[in-house]
Amino acid sequence: MRFLKGFGQFWYDFIIGDDWKIAVAVVAALAVVLALLLGGVTGPALAAFGGVLLIAFFTASVVIDVRRSR
Repeated sequence: MRFLKGFGQFWYDFIIGDDWKIAVAVVAALAVVLALLLGGVTGPALAAFGGVLLIAFFTASVVIDVRRSR
């Protein structure tokens, strides 16, 4: 049982890390790209849109942290 707890704690710390908002940004961007894929959108434009979306969500999470520290 201790192995399972340690395994879960490792993956939680690896994925979430110090800032849960960045993990949420990545999951949200992947969810939008998955929804577009399931909707039939394909091609290199989807990959570019996913990258831009990921950068935008990451930037938003960083801006939220900076605004709170002031």
